[in-house]
Amino acid sequence: MAWLPALTATPLSTSSNDAFIVSVPLKLKRIPFGSEDLPKTPAVRLDMCLIGGLKRTSAERIVAARAQAPFDSAEDLSRRAQLEQFEMKLLAAADALASLSGHRRQQVWDAAALHAPPLLLRDAPVEEELLELPEAPEGEEIIFDYAALGLTLRRHPMALLRKQLNAMRFKSSGELQALPDGRLVRACGIVTLRQQPPTAKGVVFVSLEDEHGTVQVIVWKSVREQQHQELMNAKLLGVYGTWQRAGEVRNLIAQHLVDLTHLLGRLAAPSRDFH
Repeated sequence: MAWLPALTATPLSTSSNDAFIVSVPLKLKRIPFGSEDLPKTPAVRLDMCLIGGLKRTSAERIVAARAQAPFDSAEDLSRRAQLEQFEMKLLAAADALASLSGHRRQQVWDAAALHAPPLLLRDAPVEEELLELPEAPEGEEIIFDYAALGLTLRRHPMALLRKQLNAMRFKSSGELQALPDGRLVRACGIVTLRQQPPTAKGVVFVSLEDEHGTVQVIVWKSVREQQHQELMNAKLLGVYGTWQRAGEVRNLIAQHLVDLTHLLGRLAAPSRDFH
């Protein structure tokens, strides 16, 4: 799972009300990530090649149609780019229709309502009463981002849990940086890496990620043997231990581990483990 800073991108329409938050602007590029030619900085542009299941030929039709004129609705996009309903659903799931339909629930609804018309009626616009849906909670949006793209440009999931973690007295990686050597602390983060080098004599190194950065955790062999299940299975790991600080080097020496994966719900993602 990957989390990137807030996105700004080129909108699909030309309305002055467009918010520049289109996760996957409908434009093809050779490089999937880029920051050039964007209206606001810092910015990241994600390409349609990240949308699993979307055919390149369909993406090329979108680019060609948009070059003629901006799209003014999801229906206009579907009709002019000759997209099938499942392709519109893929775009909606990736939040690529934000400047045309609004929030993601509305995008999905609009896409689901589009059916390929008979050939004689392909260019005929469809006039229907608009049904407005409530916006999804941020946590649900993050889940959709990860399911559709494998990453999110919204807030880090740990930011959503921070109030709850504060009540449990877990400090963020940012708060830990200023603490003196030898302080007893609690830290919590998403496990992004586990390493057990052959020369480490049973020591496991764990990287925990939160909304401010990473914490490097050292798990001695004795703790590893006592809490092997928590160490190896937790996606969200709480660590009670001693803060170690020597110059610019900072580590957390683990004394006790807590598996808090249940707090992530459907956001749990695999870590990279090297043994």
